[in-house]
Amino acid sequence: MANTPLKLAVIIGSVRDGRFGPVVARWFVDQADRHGGFEVDLIDLADAELPIGLPAVSPMIEPNPPRPEGMLDLTARLTAADAFVVVTPDYNRSYPAALKSAIDWHFTQWDAKAIGFVGYSGASGGLLAIEHLRQIFNELNAHTVRNYVSFPRYYLLFDAEGDLREPEEPAAAAEAMLDQLHWWARALTAARSVPASA
Repeated sequence: MANTPLKLAVIIGSVRDGRFGPVVARWFVDQADRHGGFEVDLIDLADAELPIGLPAVSPMIEPNPPRPEGMLDLTARLTAADAFVVVTPDYNRSYPAALKSAIDWHFTQWDAKAIGFVGYSGASGGLLAIEHLRQIFNELNAHTVRNYVSFPRYYLLFDAEGDLREPEEPAAAAEAMLDQLHWWARALTAARSVPASA
């Protein structure tokens, strides 16, 4: 088990027209591949059906509510993941609505798993969204790691080909976060294998 790569789902949280999220996510996936501790699955929420209307019974009570056909692949991939990294901008001082919908349609998929963040936006670098998401994932019994990656004024940091103009500092931040995420994901994966006492 010690040498088995953990499954890391990298989630593109924005579905907005003209979004920059896929560029940031591809950069991060490259960092995760270089890290070597994870098997990476890049999830684009734009590929999933994410209605705002929720089932009558919370997934906390009914872990497998009837879900739209276009959400089933997302649910399976979230279930398979040992850890997550959410790539998010901030909109109006918070995170995208599609991301909230993806979170709210699920519960056990996040439970006792490690979560990291990569933020990007104008002035804040996505930190306003990240702080809100920490509160939400804490309620879902997930563990958010302390380290993160942030790209304030991302449009100045990446060139026209989607490469960072000065990659060293973001790469170091990504490595530090991935190290934390790997430690917590390994610990939580082992803990989930132990049955809860009655």
